[in-house]
Amino acid sequence: MIVILKSDISQASPQYLEVMEFLKAKPGIRTRVHKEVGALQTLIEIYLIGNTSTLDKTEIESLPGVERVVRISEEYRIIGRHKDDTRPTGFDYNGVHFDQHNLNVFAGLCAVDSPEHVELVMRALKEQGQVCTRMGAYKPRTNPYAFQGHGAQCLPWVFELAGKYGIKVIAMEITHDSHLDEIRHALETTGRPTGVMLQIGTRNTQNFELLKIVGRQQEFPVLFKRGFGITLEESLNAAEYLASEGNRKIVFALRGMKTNLGDPHRNFVDFAQVPVIKRLTHMPVCIDPSHSVGTRERDPDGILDLMHATAQGIIAGANMVLVDFHPAPEKALVDGPQALLLKELPYFLQDVAIAREAYDKRRALTQTFLSEQSP
Repeated sequence: MIVILKSDISQASPQYLEVMEFLKAKPGIRTRVHKEVGALQTLIEIYLIGNTSTLDKTEIESLPGVERVVRISEEYRIIGRHKDDTRPTGFDYNGVHFDQHNLNVFAGLCAVDSPEHVELVMRALKEQGQVCTRMGAYKPRTNPYAFQGHGAQCLPWVFELAGKYGIKVIAMEITHDSHLDEIRHALETTGRPTGVMLQIGTRNTQNFELLKIVGRQQEFPVLFKRGFGITLEESLNAAEYLASEGNRKIVFALRGMKTNLGDPHRNFVDFAQVPVIKRLTHMPVCIDPSHSVGTRERDPDGILDLMHATAQGIIAGANMVLVDFHPAPEKALVDGPQALLLKELPYFLQDVAIAREAYDKRRALTQTFLSEQSP
């Protein structure tokens, strides 16, 4: 059960204290307070843990300062959608809005290799009006001898170049809690020219201690990738770890499943589950066509398989695209064969716009049909 307080209630308010005293008097009920910090106000939600079926929802809603009470199911208590639950599906970060209705493109380097390549990507993004990118500084690899990323040493010049070209959010994978401190330090020393969305990669989907640590901080939003060899339910429960620790600014990413049933693609593309996640949770949904498809193969019409997969995810309602671009894929230190070329960026964005327009038309058509069917 979630008790949502009115927007003008703070933890110092008499109404807040009265609500907490009332709840503490209920046997077997524990409380966890979550503050949702917005641009203009802070909203307080109180999560009730225990046998809440015995609580009278109407009685709690009658308390001074209570906006409404939401009964929640056992699964996905915080990230999930529940009956009569009208909480927002998104968040704002560093001037960029993320929710289940809009679309953001994060095109960039899977792994940062050189300042020259980073600058070329940043410049190309600015020329196309883009304000988000992906830049991998820390790269977990299957082979221990493969390039593991430049780590903290590249962060200052990556952030400075982002500021130079107006990039507001960089999606960046972390694999250890120490990376949080390194990112914070680099942002501070460079004057915070940009923002970072922490990425939990597929190999760390069930690294629960890392999830708890990342969830406890609310400075950075999180891009959470589905585990490549586990069920959707298991991945959503893992995402719940982040939210249960306090960070609800989560985007859930589909990146393909590891199975030979997807051959000849790198992974089995799972973008048909975009609407499933939007139905089950409040999280915006990202697709990662680069790691799903993993090649630059084309169909007989000349369209890249990767772009077909991107369009399929967007037409299904995806809210974010994470995609690899590189100025010289043959020189890329990670995943060069799947990277798109910078000269293909305008073409890619136009194709994305076509797919998004198709989704908007499908949604409008459905709304018209449903309104005509209502009595």
